Amino acid sequence: MTTAAQTTRVATLADLESLAGQQLGTSSWFTVGQDKIDTFADATDDHQWIHTDVERAKKESPFGGPVAHGYLTLSLIIPMWSEVLIVDSTTTAINYGLNKVRFTSPVPAGARIRLVATLKSVEKLPKGGVQLTVDGVIELENSERPAVVVEALYRFFE
Repeated sequence: MTTAAQTTRVATLADLESLAGQQLGTSSWFTVGQDKIDTFADATDDHQWIHTDVERAKKESPFGGPVAHGYLTLSLIIPMWSEVLIVDSTTTAINYGLNKVRFTSPVPAGARIRLVATLKSVEKLPKGGVQLTVDGVIELENSERPAVVVEALYRFFE
């Protein structure tokens, strides 16, 4: 990542409640290089040529070259999310799931993406901790359309 992130930092989970409805921040730009696409293809056994065959993709793909897997782009929310919100008192944080996700624009190999996250809601959990519902937009540099729009759930514990 090459540019500074805009990060929200709070001391405790209780501090999150007042942030509901607000934008938490923006991650740094993250380059999605062909090496990362190829590694993801190996990890998932998804070697479809539009992702991994650079020369064929340049000639035959409607995108003009290779593009990242949608799930690769989605998975990069993890390092980007870690730049957006820091809760000092957290001992454990988990990805709890996704309510919805849309892959709205292909990510060409070599393109840069970043996460813009808004805290939709904070819910106290019965056995301690909180569940955050976060509206995330993975922006694609120099594009009017985002690459991914996601509603993600995270659980934080002290």
